[in-house]
Amino acid sequence: MNFTASFQGLIGGVLIGLSATWLMATLGRIAGISGIIGTLITTRPRGDSAWRLAFGIGLVSGPVLALFIGGLGNVAGAPNEVIGQPSGGMPLMLVAGLLVGLGTGLGSGCTSGHGVCGLARLSVRSLAATVTFLIAAIITVFVVRHVMGGNV
Repeated sequence: MNFTASFQGLIGGVLIGLSATWLMATLGRIAGISGIIGTLITTRPRGDSAWRLAFGIGLVSGPVLALFIGGLGNVAGAPNEVIGQPSGGMPLMLVAGLLVGLGTGLGSGCTSGHGVCGLARLSVRSLAATVTFLIAAIITVFVVRHVMGGNV
């Protein structure tokens, strides 16, 4: 068992939980990425943009730091890569991102809003959304690996 990876996952989960709790306690907002960034881009709320922008910068700065600081974990297949190339290629990645964006609109939220914050608030709607996300992910991996013969 890789205790370093497990410890990194534990620390990451604790930090996500603390940041979601901090956002709710200080601003009364749910840390749902699609809602935070989507509202910033589409409606540009007055007086409510600074924290949304800071949240977005924080999301991007983590992976950027991981690129420049070694030893933060390797999710790529090669030792000298930090992130690596998308396994299905860039066009598939763009289509997948578009579908995720459409899905968050249809589901009125994303995995962070429903899965982390909604479940913590014992929201039945968030439970239904999270179960739907998981079922869709399981089916997608099964189809790609076993029906299409891909490597995800």
